[in-house]
Amino acid sequence: MPPRAASSQPTDSGFQLGLSFDKPVPTRRIWPVSELVAQVRAFVEQVYGDVWVEGEISNCRSAPSGHVYFTLKDAEAQLPVVLFRRQALLLRFRPEDGLHVLVRGRVSVYEQRGQMQLIAETMEPVGAGSLQLAFEQLRERLKAEGLFDAARKRPLPVFPRAAAIVTSPAGAVIRDFLNIVSRRHSGLNVLLYPVSVQGESAPAEIEAALADLNAAARDGSARIDLIVLARGGGSLEDLAAFNSERVARAIASSTLPVVSAVGHETDFTIADFVADLRAPTPSVAAELITDAPYKIAEHLAAQVHRLDRAARYQLLHARQCLADLAFDRAETRVSAHLHRLAQRLDDLAFGQESALAEQLRARRARVAELAAAVLRHDPRGALATARERLTSLRARLDHAIDRALHASTFTVNALAARLHALSPLAVLDRGYALVLSPEGVLIRSTAQLAPGHVVTTRLSDGVFTSRVESAEPKKLRTAVKKRSEGSK
Repeated sequence: MPPRAASSQPTDSGFQLGLSFDKPVPTRRIWPVSELVAQVRAFVEQVYGDVWVEGEISNCRSAPSGHVYFTLKDAEAQLPVVLFRRQALLLRFRPEDGLHVLVRGRVSVYEQRGQMQLIAETMEPVGAGSLQLAFEQLRERLKAEGLFDAARKRPLPVFPRAAAIVTSPAGAVIRDFLNIVSRRHSGLNVLLYPVSVQGESAPAEIEAALADLNAAARDGSARIDLIVLARGGGSLEDLAAFNSERVARAIASSTLPVVSAVGHETDFTIADFVADLRAPTPSVAAELITDAPYKIAEHLAAQVHRLDRAARYQLLHARQCLADLAFDRAETRVSAHLHRLAQRLDDLAFGQESALAEQLRARRARVAELAAAVLRHDPRGALATARERLTSLRARLDHAIDRALHASTFTVNALAARLHALSPLAVLDRGYALVLSPEGVLIRSTAQLAPGHVVTTRLSDGVFTSRVESAEPKKLRTAVKKRSEGSK
């Protein structure tokens, strides 16, 4: 609330100001961050629940969960966008940086970051259609992987005996194909694998057909030399099955050569780029795979014609030469030529015989040298020496073991004798005894005894227990002395 100014009077030191308020200051409301952000999110989602936003994609990235995150921007602002997995699977193209798109969705606020974002429901490119964009994206990606490289494409068999055609059993494609094959190469067996060439199930059926045909060729259950993938013309939507990634990878993984004959001459599909050979139409595909017999027939006819012309020319030339020469001179020249040829043949035979003899001598010398080397390195002598050395070492080992055992036995016996001499049991055998307290302590002096104590006395042949009546060391010594003097 704006304050009202009181009167101001000048004083010696300056102006004196005073403030006063007509109403009390209202109480402040303190918002928790989560509550404020939640209310803003609810308001934004209610007002902007269905919007279309146009902009350019940047910072596009896919999460392992399948969600797609990117930023939609123009020249002055940017907006984070999230496309969840379920909606991303429905797209016909792949979002990537630089695409100009039109996004439909709802504006929300991501509470953990307090950030406004657009939750996308659908998306379509601005300019090119989604199918055309998906076609171009897939083509560039597969090209980067090398699936279009000419080095990986296999040549078709020159004389195929069996060909499999993957197409719809209904329609003019299969009829035209069979008519051309029967006219140009009647010995070619054609195996029809019926599939759908249009619709959502078409890519899976085509992929399964290629896998089944390759498996049959590998295990020998069917003789197949090549596969023809055929379909008539149509729009980009009609040819979508042949622009799918799974069909392209199935063609690339095929061990049999694949001919793509999809659409008309102006139609190009992903299958055309991946296949080993692209035919403009199914009819042209039939002509291409049966072209070898025609080319060979034409080549043979041309060679026959050339041979006939060459023979006629040589015959005419010989007649002219013979007409210019006398018969005797011609006969002499022919004989001289034959003699020269015979002499040349003899020279070649002599040279070959000499070369063979020289090679044989060299081989024999080499064999003799190798035999001498083998004899010099006869392993039997080395084996005999090794055996003698082994026998000597074994005898030395046995002798060393005997000496070690003898020395050890002597040492053990000596130690046993010393141990026996020091054993308390040996002392007991000489008439001594050990007196032990009940706790097992050895009694060494009468000072350790008192009347009434129970002691254990150990002799050499056993133990006995006794009770102490008196313990007087001095008197005991006097009694012992008197007894010894009396005995004297």
